[in-house]
Formats: sequence, C-alpha cells, structure tokens
Amino acid sequence: MKKSFLFISCEEAQHICDKRQYGEATGWERVKLGIRLSWCRITKAYSSRNNKLTDAINKAEVDCLNNNERDKLKQEFEKELAKHQ
Repeated sequence: MKKSFLFISCEEAQHICDKRQYGEATGWERVKLGIRLSWCRITKAYSSRNNKLTDAINKAEVDCLNNNERDKLKQEFEKELAKHQ
C-alpha cells in the first residue's frame, strides 16, 4: 500500500501532537495533524487530553525544595543509610 504524503496514521498524529505540545512540530507536520484532526475522533480525543494535561501542568503551583533543604535531606538520608549497613 502506498503511503500518502498528506494522510497520516493515528500513531504518527499522536507523535506530532506531542511534538506540537513542546513547540517542536514543523509547519508541514501541523498541517498534516490538522487534516487528521478534522475527521479522526480518536486523534481529536488524544489532542484534547494532551491540551488539558499541558494546561494543568502550566497552572500547577508546585513548591519544590531549595538547594539547602535538598542537601540537608540528602545528608540525613546518607547518615541513616550508613547506620543500617
């Protein structure tokens, strides 16, 4: 079967969707994805979930350890680990 240059598989569309999420998709890939999204409900659902995940991650207010806290925790862990060896 001849591979079409315009119509892509669901797997390829999902890969392009992931690339688009990180700004790595080329213009031609975005065009092919747009065509696939116009008729494929599976790809459309994947893209929708992908967009919701991206929005949730961007809106997340994650409070991480600073370097001093991380170093202190690492030292305590190594001290406890040394006790049990």
